[in-house]
Amino acid sequence: MKTDVRRRPRPTILFFDEHLLAVDKPAGLLAGRGTGECAGVGDLLGTEGWFTDEPLLPVNKIDPHVSGVVVYARAPNDQKRLVDQVKTGAATLDYFALVSGCVPSDSDIDLPIHFNKRTGRTEVEPRRGRPACTELRVIERVAGNTWVACRPRTHFADQIRLHLAAIGFPLTVDPEHGGGSAVLLSSYKPNYKPSRRRLERPLLNRVSLHLACARFQHPEHGASVAFEAEIPKDLNATLSQLRRLA
Repeated sequence: MKTDVRRRPRPTILFFDEHLLAVDKPAGLLAGRGTGECAGVGDLLGTEGWFTDEPLLPVNKIDPHVSGVVVYARAPNDQKRLVDQVKTGAATLDYFALVSGCVPSDSDIDLPIHFNKRTGRTEVEPRRGRPACTELRVIERVAGNTWVACRPRTHFADQIRLHLAAIGFPLTVDPEHGGGSAVLLSSYKPNYKPSRRRLERPLLNRVSLHLACARFQHPEHGASVAFEAEIPKDLNATLSQLRRLA
């Protein structure tokens, strides 16, 4: 039975015109229409009367457990123009990430990525992979972790997550790529006293990655457009707690 979409976090419309739509997608939603037990952006927009009579044509895709900007085209020709910008590097996607460990300095991560047909997953593979690069910039070091900015120059599935894990600094929460399953205050706070009545509630229990800004050239008139999504409450609260413990 499909999950009740009314109980899901709500996407926020950042911009729309006759050519494109940009939303701030919360973690916990598919970027497209829902399938099975997981609701999607399209379901929730539909319940509010938005874009019910047209398909969602995604330009950039982010995983269900990642938050941030998702851009959709409203016609196939516009989708092709926008997707081509991503492929050629004319578009830029800027992410914030909380990673495990103390990242020493800014760097460019140049590690080839290969799609493994046997597993159906992308992976870092120096011998068979295609060139892939992610710009990494250190913003702030907090207790046991680093808050960083990432800009992929190429766009492979899971590129940022793979690159960060490969250099020894996986996303703090990313069990599929070497990170933990949650951020717990008890793991950082000395003399933490657990409650006897209930289990500890995680500070963060979803992938610690957020797409903060997407920049494109508008498919109709070519002017530069930028869509920004604020850092969500769960990431902000986690950073605040880790700052106190640094």
